[in-house]
Amino acid sequence: MRSGDLTGEGPHEEPGAAEGPGTAADDHLVPYAREGGRLSPDPAPEPGPVSGPDPGPGGRAAAVPASPTAPAAPASSVPSRSPVSADATGDERRIRLLRSLLRVLPALMAVGGAVYGICTPRGFTGAPLFTAAPLVAAPLYSFLGTAVTGVAAVAGAYAVHARSTRVPDADAVTEIVTVATVAVMAAVINRVVRRGDQRLASARGIAEAAQRAVLPEPAARIGGYDVAARYEAAQADAFIGGDLYAVQDTPRGVRLVVGDVRGKGMGAVSAVAVVIGAFREAAEQEATLEAVAQRLERALAREGTRRDGPDAFEGFTTAVLAELPHGDETVRILNRGHPPPLLLHPDGTVRPLPAHEPALPLGMGELAGRPDRAEETRFPRGATLLLHTDGVSEARDAQGRFYEPEERLAGRSFRDPEELLAALARDVHRHCGGGLTDDMALLAVRRP
Repeated sequence: MRSGDLTGEGPHEEPGAAEGPGTAADDHLVPYAREGGRLSPDPAPEPGPVSGPDPGPGGRAAAVPASPTAPAAPASSVPSRSPVSADATGDERRIRLLRSLLRVLPALMAVGGAVYGICTPRGFTGAPLFTAAPLVAAPLYSFLGTAVTGVAAVAGAYAVHARSTRVPDADAVTEIVTVATVAVMAAVINRVVRRGDQRLASARGIAEAAQRAVLPEPAARIGGYDVAARYEAAQADAFIGGDLYAVQDTPRGVRLVVGDVRGKGMGAVSAVAVVIGAFREAAEQEATLEAVAQRLERALAREGTRRDGPDAFEGFTTAVLAELPHGDETVRILNRGHPPPLLLHPDGTVRPLPAHEPALPLGMGELAGRPDRAEETRFPRGATLLLHTDGVSEARDAQGRFYEPEERLAGRSFRDPEELLAALARDVHRHCGGGLTDDMALLAVRRP
C-alpha cells in the first residue's frame, strides 16, 4: 500500500500536480505549508525534518517558508479533487441522478401508457403501465401526489378506450377498474410507508440522543489542544456500539481514553457507559494515569457482577489512556491491550507508540502479576496524537489485506485533527469497499 492512497479534501490541494515516477497522477500526494496567509505547495519534500507552525505573538501561527523550488499557489486557483473525493463526488452525482429519475418515473409511465394505447391497434393495451404508475409513486410521493398519480392513471386508461369506442366493452371496463383498484391500494401503501418513516425518524432521533449522552462530541479545543473525535458503527443505521472515547481537562493535564468493549449489543453499550463514567470521575480525582486505569478496572469488575452468562466472567475492554501535562511537551501513554497510538509529526513522519511492557485489557488485571506503568514520550508542537480502535487496523480489502494506518498516513499533513479524521475514515471505507466489519472510533489531539 502506498501512502498516496490516502488523500483529503480541502483548499490545500494543488491542481495539476506533477506525476512522480511510478506513481499515478491521481494518487500523487502534495504536502503544503502556510506562507504569507496563503497555501503554497511543496511537491518534493527536502531531506531533513520540516518544522511545523510555531505559535507566534498573539497566538497566530508563524509563517513557514515554502520550498524554494515551488512558487506560491495563486489565491484564485481551483483545487483539484483527490481520488477519494472524486469517487465520493461521482457517487453523489449518480445518487442525485437516480433520485431525479425515480421522481419522474410515475409520470413517464402514465404518459407512456397513454401513448402506447393511442399508437397501437385496439387489441393492444397500456394497462400495465397505468397500473404500475401509482404503485411506483406510493413510496416516492406524498399522499396527495400518489392520489393525483392514481387519478391520472385511471383517466388515461379511460381516455384511451373512449377514443376508440363510446361504449366500453367488458375488457375495457375490467382494465379501468383494475387501474382504479391499484390506485386506491397505492394510496393506502403510501400512508403505511409514511407512518413507518415517521417511526424510523423518531427511533433515529432517540439513537442520536443516546449517542450524544454516552459519547458526547468533545469541544474543538480543550486545554489548549485542538481536538477531534469520530465514531462510525459497523451496523447500518446504528449510532453507538462497543467502542468509546473521552477527553477531560484536569488539573494534571488533558487526559484521554479510547477503548473497545468485548461483545456487541446493549451489553457492550452498557459497559461503554460504565467505562466513560468511571474515567470522567477518576481523571479528575486520581493523581496518576496508573491510578485512573485501576479505577476503570474496579468499575468493570463491579459491572461484571451484575451480568449473567459468559459476560459475567469473560468481559473485558481494551483501552489506551493518555495524559498531556500542561506546559510540558510530553505525553504519557498507558496501554491495556489496545492498538498503539500514532504520533504524526509536521514533516509527515508517522511514529507508532507501542507499549514496551504489554499489559492485559481492563477487566483482566487480576490475571497479571505486574502493576500498570505509563510510558512517556516527547510530544512536540505541531504534532498530532491519533488514537483509534481496531476497526481501523483490522479493516480488510477484497484480498484480505489489513489496513495499515502508519503507512497510509506517512508523508501527509493536515490542517487540523478534523481533516485528519475525515480523510482517514474515507480511506478506510475505500480500502474495505465501503462497508465496515467492526465499529471505528477515532480521537486526534494536536499541540498547536
